[in-house]
Amino acid sequence: MISIYKHSDETGSPMQKLEAIEPGCWINIVAPSDQELLLVSKKTGAPLEFLRAAMDEEETSRIDMDGNNVLFVLDIPFTEMEANSLTYDTYPLAIIHTEKEIITVCLKNSKILTDFAEGKVKSFFTYKRSRFILQILFKISTYYLLYLRQIDKKSVMIERKLHKSLKNKELIQLLSLEKSLVYFSTSLKANEITLEKMLKMEIMQKYPEDKDVLEDVIIENKQAIEMANIYSNILSGTMDAFASVISNNLNIVMKFLASITIVMAIPTMVSGLFGMNVIVPLAENPQGFWIIIGIITSLCLGAVIVLNRKDMF
Repeated sequence: MISIYKHSDETGSPMQKLEAIEPGCWINIVAPSDQELLLVSKKTGAPLEFLRAAMDEEETSRIDMDGNNVLFVLDIPFTEMEANSLTYDTYPLAIIHTEKEIITVCLKNSKILTDFAEGKVKSFFTYKRSRFILQILFKISTYYLLYLRQIDKKSVMIERKLHKSLKNKELIQLLSLEKSLVYFSTSLKANEITLEKMLKMEIMQKYPEDKDVLEDVIIENKQAIEMANIYSNILSGTMDAFASVISNNLNIVMKFLASITIVMAIPTMVSGLFGMNVIVPLAENPQGFWIIIGIITSLCLGAVIVLNRKDMF
């Protein structure tokens, strides 16, 4: 899918959605077909391999140049629903700075670019291409921090459930969050290298404030890296601890059931003894039944007291 947007000037007029590519426009491409990529390549002069860079889910963060065309590939965060649970992952986003246009290509529709398309970002103009790229980078760092905080809150909620849990469901959810943190940490570190390279590029310092903005983005990215590492270490320790908790809870239940089995075995043994088809004590006593019941009750109470002292209940 191809969407084309453009600001006409700086007077505050709203961004327009176009049907055709024009100089100074932003071309947002989501899950494109080969025909769409060929069309954009012919209209803008952007190399086809640049446009296809984001089609590989394993594409690493990097910068590439071909004449006046500059390719920036960055990993951006995504949220997905799996088995009624929110999971987190990363996908590559290709940003292509051409001579007259800015092009973004991604396999999935991102909230980061949706914010720009819906006019939620202030001081955003499609024809200020270098500034637009920096604003995208800042948004990427912001969403990483947002999702990391969500992961932290979600892990705390799962931990509360784990205190009384005997199942693996919560541990599997924590494992999914830990895997997301590994993806985030790896992607953020790759992005950090790309951001450092941008500091040396002239096109990223076209406007006076651009360098300061890029330095702010680098600081946010480093903060996200630290948060991802901290949360990952905490989750790893938590999973080990709660695996032991689940095992301990199961042992407590088994100990309780074993104690109940011992107590229940006493009346079975006594009734089995006195139920034999032979002469047994109290067989001729009219009160024999109640005496036997009293013996069974006494033995059961004695067993309960002994087991309780052994902390079996």
